[in-house]
Amino acid sequence: MFGDKAAAKRHARLVGVPVLAEGDDVSGPVIVKAVAGGGGRGIRVVHDRLTLNAQLAAAGAEALAAFGSEEVLVERYVASARHIEVQLAGDAQGRVVTLGTRDCTLQRRHQKLIEIAPAQALDPGLSERIQDAAIRLLNGTGYVGLATAEFLVDRDFPSDHPDAFAFLEVNPRLQVEHTVTEEVTGLDLVALQLRLARGEPLPDAVPEPRGVAVQLRINAETIGNDGVPRASGGTISRLCAPGGPGIRIDGAAQSGFAANPRFDALIAKLIVHAADWEGALARARRAVAEYNIEGLATNLPLLAELLARPEVAELEIDTGWFDRNVASLVPSPALTHASADAESIVAPLSGVVVGIDVVVGDRVRAGMEVGTIEALKMQHAIVAPRSGVVRAIAARLGGVIEEGAVILSLDPADEEEVAVTLVENLDLDKIRTDLAEVHARHALGLDENRPEAMERRRRTNQRSARENLDDLFDPDSFIEYGALTIAAQRRRRSLDDLMRNTPADGMIGGVGTVNAGDHGEDAAKCLGLAYDYTVLAGTQGYNNHRKTDRLLGIAADLKLPIVFYTEGGGGRPGDVDSVGATGLDVPTFRSFAALSGTAPRIGITSGYAFAGNAVLFGSCDITIATRDAHIGVGGPAMIEGGGLGVYSPKQVGPVEVHWQSGAVDVLAEDEADATDLARRLLSFFQGRVSGGDAADQRLLRHIVPENRLRVFDMRKVIDGLFDKGSFVELRGGYAKGMITGLARLNGRAIGMIANDCRYLSGAVDAEGSDKAARFFQLCDAFGIPIVSLCDTPGFMVGPEAEKTAPIRRGARMFIVGSALSVPVFTVVIRKAYGLGAQAMAGGSLHAGPFTVAWPTGEFGGMGLEGAVRLGYRKELEAITDAKEREARYQQLVANSYERGKAVSVAQFLEIDAVIDPADTRKWLLRGLASTPARRSGRYIDTW
Repeated sequence: MFGDKAAAKRHARLVGVPVLAEGDDVSGPVIVKAVAGGGGRGIRVVHDRLTLNAQLAAAGAEALAAFGSEEVLVERYVASARHIEVQLAGDAQGRVVTLGTRDCTLQRRHQKLIEIAPAQALDPGLSERIQDAAIRLLNGTGYVGLATAEFLVDRDFPSDHPDAFAFLEVNPRLQVEHTVTEEVTGLDLVALQLRLARGEPLPDAVPEPRGVAVQLRINAETIGNDGVPRASGGTISRLCAPGGPGIRIDGAAQSGFAANPRFDALIAKLIVHAADWEGALARARRAVAEYNIEGLATNLPLLAELLARPEVAELEIDTGWFDRNVASLVPSPALTHASADAESIVAPLSGVVVGIDVVVGDRVRAGMEVGTIEALKMQHAIVAPRSGVVRAIAARLGGVIEEGAVILSLDPADEEEVAVTLVENLDLDKIRTDLAEVHARHALGLDENRPEAMERRRRTNQRSARENLDDLFDPDSFIEYGALTIAAQRRRRSLDDLMRNTPADGMIGGVGTVNAGDHGEDAAKCLGLAYDYTVLAGTQGYNNHRKTDRLLGIAADLKLPIVFYTEGGGGRPGDVDSVGATGLDVPTFRSFAALSGTAPRIGITSGYAFAGNAVLFGSCDITIATRDAHIGVGGPAMIEGGGLGVYSPKQVGPVEVHWQSGAVDVLAEDEADATDLARRLLSFFQGRVSGGDAADQRLLRHIVPENRLRVFDMRKVIDGLFDKGSFVELRGGYAKGMITGLARLNGRAIGMIANDCRYLSGAVDAEGSDKAARFFQLCDAFGIPIVSLCDTPGFMVGPEAEKTAPIRRGARMFIVGSALSVPVFTVVIRKAYGLGAQAMAGGSLHAGPFTVAWPTGEFGGMGLEGAVRLGYRKELEAITDAKEREARYQQLVANSYERGKAVSVAQFLEIDAVIDPADTRKWLLRGLASTPARRSGRYIDTW
């Protein structure tokens, strides 16, 4: 368990030991660490999340080379940390004890340089908490032997803070730095380890630490001011080691010792012991000054510089201190190079020559790689500093070479001549083996190489996920993320099977541009996601979710619009490679919901979309479904599993149900039509377009009948007023008395609401209010001005109406309207009565920049007829003659109309103007030019 950092961390959580936050729980910088191994390999600190994937790959590759496993974990990075260790021992009788603490904070590139025992300047209470946590880690595990528990102490927190320290790992072995614990305890830890392995118990009493011990690691290496260690090659010709009380040396360094840069650079450990920290520091300085090694470059000058620094003496350092200050720490090296003339290429560092890529007579150009040196398990290119022809090769393949030694010699050659020769000899069309493998892997997921899957799509008259994305994005603009992903089922299926049958793990996604020709590349940036129904029915598997989460993170960072093809069967239970019990901690749904108001999100569904796929569809700002769509929060299997009956997929959530319920905003004929609609809808949020032709505006004068009681078609007003063909209606199957949609005025995007007197006489019912209020939110979030075409007798009333909760749902138009950041331009086409008219205007006829009326406009606190019957009831009831009563009623209605008609109301400044219908477009264009529309960025209700 303790050899696996991830497993050890899970155990730490179980026993109540603080750990660093992981993965999506982390905000700010993170650190990528190899799950196996140590020594600073497989570690990357990531400050920019956009580089995380590259850093994961680099750390994994380094870990694989060093430890045989590419598995890594991602944790919160503690910028100002001390590295504290606890030496542990456990016996076969189940007893666990601590043998004190060590401070390993002074390190370069996560590799320790100096270790101190016990840890100095550590708050006693915090030290006790850390040692208690270390014991909890081993208690009850049956661990026998020595182990080291490692922790980070956050210097930015007070010592009594709950997050003052966090668990890093347990090393289930004897550490390099065990020597300092031996010095302060008087124990021989190697002998103790052997006794414990034989089953002997721990001693009854653990010695208290005596004094302070310091260990300095002496390495056959030099470090440049860039912080990069360079392995030294050579043979020790003379060695003079320090001695005396309190000085100990463990190591293999002796005269005649030859260092091999291929192996670990550590050649000796210098350990000093004194009564206190000041004494130990002074003794360490003297010992380093007396340590003399000739013939092999070491880090002794660097150690001397470190011990001289006041920050080290005062222990005012953290784990990143060395790397931040390396330029001022590294002494200027005095290198002795092998002879080299102006035409020589020399070794950039000491190491083993593992590659020579040229032969005598070859032409090389400046900057060309001519060979490779390996040092400390890393390979470094040998680069030609100038152009020329290879005259002689001095280095030997497989041989050790010192920094500055000659590798090969060049005869000078004309730069242009070499370049021309190299280009002539270079086959630009040649596909290397590694690139051919990449091409082959990608090809497995392409439609043309999956004929059976494509045939299944053709049988249902549907397109592939790739065809939809190709159609959506501008030509050659789409770049795909995670194309080589496969399902997390390696434990039950072969790799070849997974690559062929689960390409991209059923999720195709990436970024590109949509409508760049109309709006320019910057405004046209877009993220596209498409579940691939031909791969495991478009279900949401482990890697599928991870890819979606990665792309949603990019959309959040870059504030990209999203078009999401959501066809698929929901969660996938068969991904046996994933670690976890239920998957309910997956962040996908929350992450997608959190993007509401950031940038437009358009969902498209064709075929079946159940469970998680349906929830993502329903979370979109605009939903488009094809006529063959079936959408449900639970598919047939979930319904049957819940004991709710047995149904076929076609019986669950047919599109007609969702069109009438308002869950679908736009109904498309097929995927091609849906994709075209998505492009058109996205354009409204991308900016203005050129053009803007409109019908002859004089036609508007003749749409509303002169008979005020006759219905008319509001869509004729819409078609005549706005740019030709620009109007796209939203939720047309729901609350038909309220029309909502997007259109353009002289190329500028606007949102439009209107009453349709052919349904409920244009009254605003509860559903219509929901529809309008949610549309207000959509326009407000993205800065789209609103035009309201009012023709309403008010809110729908009556006993049946009250059953639909209009007091709450109707109030939404006022609540949302009062918070709008975009202007509402109200044009009263005919009726404007009561609270319904106020709601249509954003809460009041004076809520927007202007409210104007056509000559047919009529206003009142309630409908004229109802007002007369209510206000003159007794007078009318007193008239016994029916004809006379009707005549009086009509007269009173006419009088009320005169008082409430547009020209009369305008006299009281309740509206701003009564206009010629033919001038409506001019008024709106002037209003748009005069009034800014600001994006609120607020979230948008799904309803």
